[in-house]
Amino acid sequence: MVKTPEELTLMRISGRLLASVFEMLDRQNLIGMSTLQVNDLVERYITVDLGARPASKGQYGFAYVLNASINQVVCHGVPNASEIIRDGDIVNLDITLEKNGFIADSSKTYMVGNVSESARRLVRVAQEAMWRGISQVRPGARLGDIGFAIEQHARRNGYSVVREFCGHGIGREMHEEPTVPNFGRRGTGPTLHEGMVFTIEPMLNEGSRKVSTLDDGWTVVTDDRKLSAQFEHMVAVTRNGVEVITLRQDETPPPGARGLSTPR
Repeated sequence: MVKTPEELTLMRISGRLLASVFEMLDRQNLIGMSTLQVNDLVERYITVDLGARPASKGQYGFAYVLNASINQVVCHGVPNASEIIRDGDIVNLDITLEKNGFIADSSKTYMVGNVSESARRLVRVAQEAMWRGISQVRPGARLGDIGFAIEQHARRNGYSVVREFCGHGIGREMHEEPTVPNFGRRGTGPTLHEGMVFTIEPMLNEGSRKVSTLDDGWTVVTDDRKLSAQFEHMVAVTRNGVEVITLRQDETPPPGARGLSTPR
């Protein structure tokens, strides 16, 4: 689970490239685009502009480069030419890429056009929950500290946390040890060590935490069809705290993100 300094250097390159994909998407007007058009735009950018490989394509038999999850879709939404992003939607775009043998993984929930205040609040709290989890990362901390911080923030704001899907270790493979739940108890779980790299990716629901997978075998939706929002970053445990490897240039981590360093 612990990466060498040389491996971390290569992972920072992958993380920086992936951050630039989201920075490109930030400049797009998503209203009226199909989720398949967004997929194709991202695939061209990763392969042509960045000279990297879309790591999700072909992984576990998945045919696309990203997951596009709109409104009540929790995760793993499948790009579709007939699924149009509309004014007022919230859409999570979960994207991976591989460069120099190392994979980066991140996601962001976009608020498209005139989004309701209730949806904006859900998205804001989901992002805050991710940062609450990140702020727990440092040598000697326990994995349960991360999940506890995430779930406490969600519950305090009236939201539920999806338990079926978690963060994960990452490196040469998309999913490595450890598993990083978005719930837990303080002081429990494996101890964090300098050089560990994993994702933190809470999914918060407006209503019940119960979810189901549709007949396509991929798309996960809330059982009550209320909204869901997710954010994800890939982080490394540093000597003094945490480094967010997929940090975007426009992001300002909150003051509570203890020991945070930016990618070099």
